[in-house]
Amino acid sequence: MIRLDAISKQNGHQLLFIEASAALNRGEKVGLVGPNGAGKTTLFRMITGQEAPDEGQVAVDRGVTIGYFSQDAGEMAGRSAVAEVMEGAGPVSEVAAELKELETAMADPDRAGEMESLIERYGEVQHRFQELDGYALEGRAREVLAGLSFSQEMMDGDVGSLSGGWKMRVALARILLMRPDAMLLDEPSNHLDLESLIWLEQFLAGYEGLLLMTSHDREFMNRVVGKIVEIDGGELTTYAGDYAFYEQQRALAEQQQQAQFERQQAMLAKEIRFIERFKARASHAAQVQSRVKKLDKIERVEPPRRRQTVAFDFPPAPRSGDDVAILKNVQKGYGSRSIYDGLDFTVRRKERWCVMGVNGAGKSTLLKLVAGATAPDDGTVALGGSVRMGYFAQHAMDLLDGERTVFQSLEDSFPQAGQGSLRTLAGCFGFSGDDVEKKCRVLSGGEKARLVMALMLYDPPNFLVLDEPTNHLDMATKQMLIAALSAYEGTMLFVSHDRHFLAALSNRVLELTPDGVHQYGGGYTEYVARTGHEAPGLHG
Repeated sequence: MIRLDAISKQNGHQLLFIEASAALNRGEKVGLVGPNGAGKTTLFRMITGQEAPDEGQVAVDRGVTIGYFSQDAGEMAGRSAVAEVMEGAGPVSEVAAELKELETAMADPDRAGEMESLIERYGEVQHRFQELDGYALEGRAREVLAGLSFSQEMMDGDVGSLSGGWKMRVALARILLMRPDAMLLDEPSNHLDLESLIWLEQFLAGYEGLLLMTSHDREFMNRVVGKIVEIDGGELTTYAGDYAFYEQQRALAEQQQQAQFERQQAMLAKEIRFIERFKARASHAAQVQSRVKKLDKIERVEPPRRRQTVAFDFPPAPRSGDDVAILKNVQKGYGSRSIYDGLDFTVRRKERWCVMGVNGAGKSTLLKLVAGATAPDDGTVALGGSVRMGYFAQHAMDLLDGERTVFQSLEDSFPQAGQGSLRTLAGCFGFSGDDVEKKCRVLSGGEKARLVMALMLYDPPNFLVLDEPTNHLDMATKQMLIAALSAYEGTMLFVSHDRHFLAALSNRVLELTPDGVHQYGGGYTEYVARTGHEAPGLHG
C-alpha cells in the first residue's frame, strides 16, 4: 500500500534517512518511534507528498486516500465544530452549507418574493444531500465529537472560540470521520483526556485501513499498534509486535551487539599485542604480516548506540507535618454552576492522590484551591505545619521569561548553586550541550514543561501539586520523571491522563462524579480493578 524504497533525506546538516526502507500494508496498525528530531514528522510529510526524498522513492498505491493529522491544526473560525468536521468529508459538506443558506433565506421576510424558487432549489439540494447520506454523516460527526468529549453547545458553537487544544480535537475528528484508506496520526494523544483517549483506542480498533501513528503515551501505543517502525541513525527497522515487545527486542539486540563488540575488542587487543611483541623479529615477519592483513580485513562491530537518558535523584525533601492539606466544607462555583458543595478532604503525609473525573468535574479547580491559586466561595482550605508546596500548573509555562536562556532561568532561581550542578540538572531534564543557551521563547511545549519541572524539583518541596505534568513530555523524559517521583519521599496530589504515570505513582484515588466525591484507598490499578472502568464516565 505504501512503500519506502531506499530513501535518503537531509535537513540542513542533519542526515535523517540513509537508504532506509519499509513497507506499510492495508489493515496494519503501525507505531512510528524514534528520538526527538529523528525525522518522524518528515516521514509523514514525504508520504503525503508535502516533501520529497533526496534519493529513493515513496510509493503509494493508486487511488489510496490518505488522512494526515499533524500538530499544526491551522486556522479555524466562522463555522460550527460540526460543520468544520464535516468539511473534511468532501462534497457533502458543500451541499450541507447550501442547505443552511437556503434555510436562512426562506426565513428572511425580505426574500418572500423569491419563496417559490427557493423552495424548489431547497428540494433539489435536500435530495442531493440524502443521496450523499448527509443526514447520517452529521450524526456520525456528532458521535465522533462526543467521543472526543465535546458537549452539544461546543459542537454547535463557533470553532474559532475554542482553545488550541480543542481545535486540535476538531482537526483529529475530521480525519476520523473521513475514514481514509490510510490514516497518519502525529501525536493524536497529546491533547486528549483519559475518556477521549480510551474512546479513540476503541475507534481505532474498529478502523480497517492502514494506521501509522506516533504517540508519547506508552499505554495507548501498546493497545493500538501491532507493528513498530523505528527511526534510528538514519535507518528504518521494523518490529512485528506492540511497543512493549519492541522495547524487549531492542534491549535484547543491544545486549547482543554489546557482547559481540566486547568479544571482537578482546580478540583485536590480543592480535595487536602479538604484532607489537613480534614485529621486530625477522623469524616472525611472515606471521606478523598475515595478522596485519587479517586485521585490515576484519569488519568492525560497532558498539550499540547509547540512548541518552539521565537519571534524576531528588535531594531529600524536608519532612512536613502529618496533615498536609485540609479542606473543610468547601463551596466553589463558576457563575451559576456549582463545582463543589460542602467538600471535606484531607491529604496526609506520604499519600499520593490522583484526582479522576470527567471534563469539567473540577479536577484543576481542586488543585488550584489546594495551591491557593483560587479561593473557595465558602469553607476553608489550609496547609499543615512545615509544608513546602511545589505547584505545576498548565499556565506555569507561560510564566517563563522569554528573553532568558534555559541556563539563566536556572541561575535566576538558584543563585547559590554551582555551574556544575545546574548543568547536571539541565542534562537530567533533556537540555544537553548548547540546548542550555536556547532562549525560553523558542522552546517547544515539551521543553518548557521540562524546564518548569527542573525549576520545581531542584530544591524539592515536600508537597507536589501537579496538573497534567506529563503533557508534551516524550516517553524517555516521562520514564525519568516516573523513576524520580517513585523515589520521592514527599506527598503528592496530581491530575494526569497517562495511565502508566497513574498506575506507577498513585496510592490513593479521589474520584469526582456528578453524584459526589468518592475516595479509594489503593492506587489507580486497584481503582480500575474495583470499579471495572479506567476512567469515570466509562463503564465496561
